[in-house]
Amino acid sequence: MQTIGTVLKSFNPVEDKYISREFQAYGIFLAEELGDYKHKSLYIRLAKTVPRAILEKAHSFVKDSNAKSKGRLFMWKMKELRQVDR
Repeated sequence: MQTIGTVLKSFNPVEDKYISREFQAYGIFLAEELGDYKHKSLYIRLAKTVPRAILEKAHSFVKDSNAKSKGRLFMWKMKELRQVDR
């Protein structure tokens, strides 16, 4: 997990003019890491509503895999973690 200071240091107001909140930056980060930039709004919504610990665990699980569709694997793992968390 990144600190707010780290996120603000990497914030470029010219390039990131539509990103004003930390969860938006994290959602874009997830979309880029998973190679699923087409669904960036989904990842932004997940970053806003789902606990960050679940997203971090699912991201680390996917990052270590060699899956074709990392976005699909991420969603599956996140769903599994959310069911265990309840």
